[in-house]
Amino acid sequence: MSDLHSVLSSVLSARYATNATRIRELAAPLTNLQFWQKPYPYGNSFGHLVLHLTGNLNYYIGAQIAETGYVRERPREFNDPNPPSKEEALKRFDEAVAMVIRTIQAQSPDDWSREYSGVGADAKTRLDMVIQCAAHMQHHIGQMIYLAFEWRAQTGPG
Repeated sequence: MSDLHSVLSSVLSARYATNATRIRELAAPLTNLQFWQKPYPYGNSFGHLVLHLTGNLNYYIGAQIAETGYVRERPREFNDPNPPSKEEALKRFDEAVAMVIRTIQAQSPDDWSREYSGVGADAKTRLDMVIQCAAHMQHHIGQMIYLAFEWRAQTGPG
């Protein structure tokens, strides 16, 4: 069973690290203005998706599993009138991902099946929530790919 625990921790940690790297790669060519502007009149900006993922991870894994004390302001994730710079938003995101990886690695084999609860969550166990958050990141990475593609199409190649 401990081999399964080691594999689980390793795979989940690697998934979060890979997702974070992909988000950084997609954000790299965007200017600060592009990062925060929406290329369409609907949807979200790349930057607001980064704020949303940061809040999501800090709340569902940080506050609820790691007991960090994080208090989420979800509406601000999508409409912060004075957002941080692109680099500051990405730094906060990286810190959230690092916290998630530390939390994953701190789980004992029994911790994964511990009861979970969080506002808006339907996960019943810690493992379920960690997997749901990884899937949530993947979903928004898909949107970020599309946003980055649109900005490239509007501004032309480098």
